[in-house]
Amino acid sequence: MDDVLRRASVGAPAARSTLLTVLGEFLLPRPDGAWQEALIGSLQLLGFSPSAARQAVVRSAREDWLQSERIGRRSRMRLTHRSAELLRVGARRIYGFGGPVSWDGRWLLLVLRVPEQRRELRHRATTQLAWAGFGSLGGGLWITPHVDREAQVRVQAPAELLTFRAELGALGGTEKVIGEAWDLPDLREHYEQFIEDFAHLRPGDEAATFAAQTALVHAWRRFPFIDPDLPDDLLPADWPRRRAHDLFTDRHQQWAPAAQQHFDALVTT
Repeated sequence: MDDVLRRASVGAPAARSTLLTVLGEFLLPRPDGAWQEALIGSLQLLGFSPSAARQAVVRSAREDWLQSERIGRRSRMRLTHRSAELLRVGARRIYGFGGPVSWDGRWLLLVLRVPEQRRELRHRATTQLAWAGFGSLGGGLWITPHVDREAQVRVQAPAELLTFRAELGALGGTEKVIGEAWDLPDLREHYEQFIEDFAHLRPGDEAATFAAQTALVHAWRRFPFIDPDLPDDLLPADWPRRRAHDLFTDRHQQWAPAAQQHFDALVTT
């Protein structure tokens, strides 16, 4: 399920990916669903053309994200059981991410063994490890400070794995390990761009607030998949994750009522 969420969050076409945000933020709490026009109108308000918006909704129904019920000449769209559960998992991940992370000083080391001729399996396994927050030290050796993720990768990566729980010795250093395993400068840029985009944004009416809230959640939901969620003890003192998290929480709470009112208006029109 995590892999499905990851692909939908960072790999889907723009309109489909944005629609997923709208479904999770506004449609998930509505078991009665919404008119198809409301979903299309939501995407148009977010900058997509009518044809791109309609295509995103139609394809989502075709791929069992949405189920359609004809009522007269209109279509009522509801989440399927599968997509509702997927979005609930995604919501827990999105809203539970970014807080303080403690650490007991231990690392989980993982040795990945895949025969050279099975390149597709190797690619799938390494992709899943990266999205689970593991960093590569080369030579099939992967590392994470989250020792509780051992069971998760056993399910996700169907390859020959060996795991060890260890502490760093006297040679080398924590900073060197982190620098080799993860690209923190690139991740810092993503967080700083998020802060720049939303710190001074002040939507003027309900429609603008709906667009701002959707953009906020859409931007934030990528971080659980691109951030290895390293403990605070391992990060620079000025690491921007906490500032970005506090900004997300504040803006989300501030904008939620007006954004929901606008979506309700679209649904009932």
